[in-house]
Amino acid sequence: MPKMKTKSAAKKRFKVTASGKVLAAVGAKRHNLRKRPQKMKRTSRGTFVLTHGEEVRVKRFFLPYA
Repeated sequence: MPKMKTKSAAKKRFKVTASGKVLAAVGAKRHNLRKRPQKMKRTSRGTFVLTHGEEVRVKRFFLPYA
C-alpha cells in the first residue's frame, strides 16, 4: 500500500504538539480589521487548541503521520 499524502494546506495551518494536540491560528485577522473590536483583535493574536472532534478529523484526513 502506498504512503498517504499530507495535505499541503493542513501543513501550513496546523501544528501538532508533543502531547498530540493540534494547534490552529484564529481566523478573521487578515483584512477589514477596522470593523473589529480591539478586544477581538487582541485575543486572536495567538493560536488555540482544537476540540477533540476537530482534532481527530484533522489528524485522520489531513495529517495522517502526525
